[in-house]
Amino acid sequence: MSSQDSNSNHRTAGEPGTSAAGEARSQFQGLSRRRLFGAVGAGAALVGAGAVGGYVASAATTEPASDVVDFRGEHQAGIVTPAQDRMHFVAFDITTDSREDFVSLLKEWTAMAERLVAGDETFPDGAVGGGEYKPPSDTGEALGLSASSLTLTIGFGPGLFSRFGLESSRPASLADLQHFPADNLDPRRSGGDLCIQACANDPQVAVHAIRNLARVGFGTVSVKWSQLGFGRTSSTSTSQATPRNLFGFKDGTANLKAEDPSLLEDNVWVDEADDQPWMAGGSFLVARRIRMLIESWDRTVLNEQERVIGRSKGTGAPMGLKDEFDSLDLDSKGPDGLLIDKDAHVRLASKEELGGIQILRRGYNFTDGSDGFGHLDAGLFFIAYCRDPLTQFVPMQLALARKDLLNEYIQHVGSAVFACPPGLGESDYWGSTLFG
Repeated sequence: MSSQDSNSNHRTAGEPGTSAAGEARSQFQGLSRRRLFGAVGAGAALVGAGAVGGYVASAATTEPASDVVDFRGEHQAGIVTPAQDRMHFVAFDITTDSREDFVSLLKEWTAMAERLVAGDETFPDGAVGGGEYKPPSDTGEALGLSASSLTLTIGFGPGLFSRFGLESSRPASLADLQHFPADNLDPRRSGGDLCIQACANDPQVAVHAIRNLARVGFGTVSVKWSQLGFGRTSSTSTSQATPRNLFGFKDGTANLKAEDPSLLEDNVWVDEADDQPWMAGGSFLVARRIRMLIESWDRTVLNEQERVIGRSKGTGAPMGLKDEFDSLDLDSKGPDGLLIDKDAHVRLASKEELGGIQILRRGYNFTDGSDGFGHLDAGLFFIAYCRDPLTQFVPMQLALARKDLLNEYIQHVGSAVFACPPGLGESDYWGSTLFG
């Protein structure tokens, strides 16, 4: 199954049987102002319909199938959407006590986000509008770039509900995560009243989206912390190969996939009967910034690395087996004991060891320069979506924090949890099921 087929939020351009002329007209109608401006330039756009028609005819033969992900649907895009290669994640604090002003911002953000994921600029007058004595309404760095499968996903943190008198609407599972053993959390990289996750296949498209949303939010929200990510560390579709993390191991082999709707219903999507009806069709997002102690790991011999993880570094297969997707064998022994160590990461994080607990992983690698002591500030920005963080993520993290062999080489330095509302109907805005 293709990545387009795997997610109801993804659409493709063109229909079977469409004529060449009709396809060209369709592409012209769907051509974003941003891409058109970047293709022909501000001056060339004045040459006339013939020149534009020539570009469209060329685009019809050279452009790939649409890289636009539907913004509206039953669930928010960016959760089970086939994981893109780049991410810009931002957490905001709310700086206003006015519920009216905050809801007004959510509505404005929704309109902006719908344009951005379609490959348009933030507002119709864009980077070339605004007038001589007024800043442009779009920062302009994405001119000429495609939509790049951009998705924008919003989530609400625990603090939002106390600020606007919404305590009775706060899900019981939405609370700051407990302090786990060996956590070394930086409050400057933790928490937040709300978050926006931007994922795209072009980093500039993701950064452009967050930059413009934050710019418009000034005076109502302020950026608390943010994180750039590259090289997805999980596949969310069976059409994707399993990627590798910065330790060189395949990551997320046993992840939930978009093609498993029954497992998603059980483990990712909130049901109306779970707690708060406004969250039905939504999910909870857990974010953890995990620093990898790269230099220590790189001095560790291969056999020890594989014992720590519980998989072959080359193939990704469980120890003692040959294929990446072979079922874990947690009982077999070799000359030195269990093939998969009793404290190996893969064992402790497995559904077999956790009584069936599963989550949807959607993390990214990060490298943020060095720490000033000659060590890379690098690691995994772990993102998980789950139906209930208290009964899914917390037991999993407790098991890992207490015994995981990997703890010698990693440190959790940031943490946050957010409630992501359901997808949007035609007249909905971000948070409309909560704010009305």
